[in-house]
Amino acid sequence: MLAICRGLQEVNVALGGRLHQRVHDVPGLLDHREDRAAPLDTRYGPAHPVQLHPGGLLAGMSDSAQVAVNSLHGQGIARLADGLLIEATAPDGLIEAFRGPGPGFLLAVQWHPEWRVTQHPFYRAIFQAFGEACRQYAARRGQ
Repeated sequence: MLAICRGLQEVNVALGGRLHQRVHDVPGLLDHREDRAAPLDTRYGPAHPVQLHPGGLLAGMSDSAQVAVNSLHGQGIARLADGLLIEATAPDGLIEAFRGPGPGFLLAVQWHPEWRVTQHPFYRAIFQAFGEACRQYAARRGQ
């Protein structure tokens, strides 16, 4: 499963985690919402870096420990569900990506990697990894 933006939030809650309903009202956290009056290129453009956690799936997709991402969310993870593993965090410490444990593919990102995916090798790598996981799953089911 690849979960994007609200999908990250829903997977976390479905597995027992909790959300901040209004991240921008939480002391110490940044305002992660987009400016709805801005042009799409600005709204979906890089908003802040995320720190990729060493040894994680995302860290293996990037030559850098930090990657710039867009930010269009008002909610955010307050408590990560048990068993999920942090993949990336924002400068304020907010969890921006996680993965599931075990051999299956579960990756969730708070940003929108589908925006201009052909122009961002890191974003493209996320979809390539998901596609490869789907092909492997299909091959196993076909046996």
